[in-house]
Amino acid sequence: MQFETKAIRLQHERGHREHSVPLYLTSSFIFEDAEQARALFADEVEGNIYSRFSNPNVNEFVGKMCVLEGCEDGFGTASGMAAVFSSMMPFLKQGDHVLASSALFASSTRIMNDFLPKWGISVSYFDIQQPETWEGMIQENTKMIFAETPSNPGLVLIDLQFLCDLGKKHGILVNIDNCFATPYLQTPFSFGADIVTHSATKFIDGQGRVVGGIVLGSKEIIKEVRAFCRQTGPSLSPFNAWVLSKSLETLHVRMDRHCENALKLAQWLEQHPEIVQVNYPFLPSHPQYALAKKQMKLGGGVVTFEVKGGYERGKKFLNSLKMFSHSANLGDTRTIATHPASTTHSKIAEAVREAAGIFGGTVRVSVGLEHIDDIFADIEQALQVSK
Repeated sequence: MQFETKAIRLQHERGHREHSVPLYLTSSFIFEDAEQARALFADEVEGNIYSRFSNPNVNEFVGKMCVLEGCEDGFGTASGMAAVFSSMMPFLKQGDHVLASSALFASSTRIMNDFLPKWGISVSYFDIQQPETWEGMIQENTKMIFAETPSNPGLVLIDLQFLCDLGKKHGILVNIDNCFATPYLQTPFSFGADIVTHSATKFIDGQGRVVGGIVLGSKEIIKEVRAFCRQTGPSLSPFNAWVLSKSLETLHVRMDRHCENALKLAQWLEQHPEIVQVNYPFLPSHPQYALAKKQMKLGGGVVTFEVKGGYERGKKFLNSLKMFSHSANLGDTRTIATHPASTTHSKIAEAVREAAGIFGGTVRVSVGLEHIDDIFADIEQALQVSK
């Protein structure tokens, strides 16, 4: 079956001839007898015990994502950041080293900078623009390489084949945040990644309704993640999992339209006199256009651009938008605009921000499913008002 068919047709086993999987809003599950309870707790048989461990709705969502990403197993988490954290901690200990991309979502950077060092885990950042230097930064105690591509919000790409080959060569786990691309546009496992994480809150939900995340990998990898999450409790709720599983049925339709609108917007902005620079992977002017065409199906639903006038103009532009939502979220049917320098990346040092392509006038737009002419119109009037 093709991606679209799998996303729609894979579902939990029917119990009552239902066409759509029901909600399993239960905290726990009963055992048929003491022997079944023993076998379940001993991991000799598969089955549900407690919704902190597993639940039919969560199982269905995880199962679909495994098929769509092309991996063996996964674990659903309460949020995307719970997924990122849970993808790291089962595999790291005091004295280990993480090699991370210099262009990461701000919360991922905060984990690297503020928390891992407290537990004796060191972190180095490779320059995303200089892949020839990456191998030289690997240390004897490097246990994981963590990266996202495209990056948030600079939309800088990493050559997944190159990075995964590097990890394999040195026996290091390669962990990829695939949130921006979704499995519809990019599958890191096909390039050799060991772990893939998602904030399912974004394009996977696609309508700004629920929060959730997922960690994906081999059975061996996820066995460790599941053990960590089972004891620490960052579990995905059955209701949110049910919403996310249903959302996957329309992921391909939504992503096609997100990408179509985003490309048109990027092309339009590139010709606008009030714009300094436009970043979008499927623009020929993007420095990694060839790589984007090689490893992504389409360019994604996010466009970043820099308005003339810097930090103050950027904020004034946001305040002048009328139709767009002003939010820190992304991946919604509704177009959302964010000023990273004053919000999501405000606690990151300016030099670090700029190295990741985030300047005072940078605006991140999660391009929605509205008519493209209405998107153009709102940006145009906001540019004129903020001029």
